[in-house]
Amino acid sequence: MVEEEQKYEVDDTFVLPDLSATFAADGRVRALPPVTLVARYLDTVDLRLARAGASLRHREGDELPWTVKLPTGTPGVRHEISRPGPVGQPPPELVELVTALHRGAPLAPVTVVRTVRHAHEVCDGAGTVLAEVVDDRVTVLDDTGATTGAFREVEVERKAGDRTLLERIGAVLREAGARAGSFTPKHVRALGTVAQAEPDLVGPGGLTADPTAGEMVTEAVRKEVRRLLAHDPLVRLRTSADGGDSAVHQMRVACRRLRSDLRTFRPLVRRSWARPLRDELRWLAGVLGGARDAEVLRDRLRRTATADPLSPLDTGAVDRLDEALAQRQRQALAAIDEALRSPRYLALVDALVLAARAPRLTRRAATPAARTLPKLVARPWRQLTGSDGVDGLDPLAPDDRWHAVRKEGKQARYAVTAVVPAVGKDARRLARALARVQDVLGEHQDAAVAAETWLALAADRPADHELAVTAGRLAERERDTVRLMRARFPAAWHRATRRRRTRWLP
Repeated sequence: MVEEEQKYEVDDTFVLPDLSATFAADGRVRALPPVTLVARYLDTVDLRLARAGASLRHREGDELPWTVKLPTGTPGVRHEISRPGPVGQPPPELVELVTALHRGAPLAPVTVVRTVRHAHEVCDGAGTVLAEVVDDRVTVLDDTGATTGAFREVEVERKAGDRTLLERIGAVLREAGARAGSFTPKHVRALGTVAQAEPDLVGPGGLTADPTAGEMVTEAVRKEVRRLLAHDPLVRLRTSADGGDSAVHQMRVACRRLRSDLRTFRPLVRRSWARPLRDELRWLAGVLGGARDAEVLRDRLRRTATADPLSPLDTGAVDRLDEALAQRQRQALAAIDEALRSPRYLALVDALVLAARAPRLTRRAATPAARTLPKLVARPWRQLTGSDGVDGLDPLAPDDRWHAVRKEGKQARYAVTAVVPAVGKDARRLARALARVQDVLGEHQDAAVAAETWLALAADRPADHELAVTAGRLAERERDTVRLMRARFPAAWHRATRRRRTRWLP
């Protein structure tokens, strides 16, 4: 689940105001009995979880006492995952969810926080809880149970209400003397300034007006490393990423883009550093690929099967095809789980964190990005446009030849996208046009693979005649799509190669 809350600092003289003015006339505020919550937080010796804005805790009295909270990139909004388990034995599943943060370092108790909570539920006329306002008096305890610190805070957590209600409640609290503070979790306040230090993973920080080529490389590496590691726990949870894409897809894209960037920027990074990293990213992308391919095929199966309502297909046969793909997907997801638990993956995560902190650059990286980077993009662009690319592409060429051009196009698009901050609008225009080219080539490839898959799945069951007929009809529809994409490609390619989009390339 996603937790969304706002925090306010208050002193001992603060009195919680009447909140009834924040909702409709038929609503009400329901005071709950006070409770005492004792939470024990686990972390590494150097507080890797806390510094990254995450936590792993055991809280007495909760139905699901073990909880992991993960940052989302939006202050006050976190992923919250809870599981059962005895004190002192964190569930392995939750420990794995923070793998990208602890990177194999042991987790041990680092602080104990006791909270006396007075909660108030803001409800509508039907009794639905729209928001919860809690007045927390917090005591920090050491290993012996002695008090080492104390503070008070008010939290407003969104339930069934909207963000506007949270703002109205916040206005009432501020008028009563509460101070809106930065979103700092209780255990981070309890642990002090060490827990508020910079996280190990350095994220993108923006570029200067005239960046060097090395600064561009660093920013690109940090962007994709952050994307990859942010989706690690979502892959383990089988959760969708922002925008509806699967987390597996986003993690795989991060692998591919980072590999592509390291290839594009090859003269700017040390080969002995970049080559092993690219090899390991290829391995991880391959592991993720099986699940992503099955996911795409299952989605495509339903769309292709229902594409012509006037010519329906055998639903039972379609279901049998889907179940075969579902079995592939389950096996592929199990392989991902195994890979993410492996020492090899831990070593890769460590390497990625170090790469984001300080990529190993060559002397050429000190040159101005605007002068250096167009020359680097020119190489994948020439490969795409040359005789081995689009110029030599026969409209009647085999699917594999079209797929090869698609891969070259993806490399060129990634390269152009990577240098947009340095080159500006011309590169942005070309990147957008290449994205449209990739949409056409991607749909071509997906349809070609799907057609082969439907026929192969039917061949595995030669006695299932309904399946053979259905697979054949599905394959025909996919080949229609292949022909349509080949017809659309010239216009998309012509738009991409207009002079105003390519004039910046040497």
